[in-house]
Amino acid sequence: MTGAASGEAWLVGDVGGTNARFGLMSADGTLLHSQVLADADYAEFGDAIEAFLAGRGTMPMPRIGAIAIASPVAGDQIRMTNHPWNFSIVGLRDRLGFERLEVINDFTALALALPHLGPSDKSQAGGGEAVAGHPLAVLGPGSGLGVSGLIPAGDKWIPLTGEGGHGTLAPLDERESAVISHLRGQFEHVSAERCLSGPGLVNLYMSLAAIDGVPAAPHTAAQITDPETSAADPRCREATEIFCALLGGVAGDLALTLGAQGGVYIGGGIVPRLGARFAASRFRERFEAKGRFRSYLAAIPTWVVTHNMPAFLGCYAALAG
Repeated sequence: MTGAASGEAWLVGDVGGTNARFGLMSADGTLLHSQVLADADYAEFGDAIEAFLAGRGTMPMPRIGAIAIASPVAGDQIRMTNHPWNFSIVGLRDRLGFERLEVINDFTALALALPHLGPSDKSQAGGGEAVAGHPLAVLGPGSGLGVSGLIPAGDKWIPLTGEGGHGTLAPLDERESAVISHLRGQFEHVSAERCLSGPGLVNLYMSLAAIDGVPAAPHTAAQITDPETSAADPRCREATEIFCALLGGVAGDLALTLGAQGGVYIGGGIVPRLGARFAASRFRERFEAKGRFRSYLAAIPTWVVTHNMPAFLGCYAALAG
């Protein structure tokens, strides 16, 4: 996407375990230019940024920037959870010649983007109505499972930075218990991310095949959720169904924990691609299935984020705020 070539430009980025998306935004929030680069093509994170900047054409060179990254952010040293890249924020800032460089967790960025989403940037799944002035929650499966929230503070919002995707996953029925029991044989700790992510979909599928005593095909996560593959392999269909149900349970837990009566948002790269299948899944049923607090959760809306680059909005908000 391209726009005016003059004036100030801000670097924004959304860096996951597979791809790094970079953009240049004007100071008024207009996206001027963007590009997606494969992580595997670059030995260092700084190499990827420099490659993007080298291809900016006549766009102005930015002097400030914000990067959303799939990694814990605590101090100057960043080590990605699902990719070998690691770097110093100060060292990267100096290498790029920037005056200011913010690095934030990718789901902190997504949380910051929530107030800026328009009606066409989200799709509601289930009932409920947002209560103004109350916390928002966000989670989303991709290369991992990101979790965050947004807490109102007067006329501003405070984003939460955490690693909720690594909380312990709880089953609800015997089939889910069997899957998680099988996964305990492979992992010391069966976190939510072990099932609610791209690799998690593969874990679910392989576990179902092992439990049923049938050969497992070498499906990728994209193949497991593909309707044609699911039609040919019932365990792909079941893995996708369990994925949606477990995600609903985790989303309900998050809503209860944060008191997220402002709504719960589902981001990441997997759920938006499911489309109507997600809306028809057990997600919302499991979201509300919290015993005495069923009515509390039934009143909370859940949305799928459909904006194609929401982290850019969050990075812009971090710089503008």
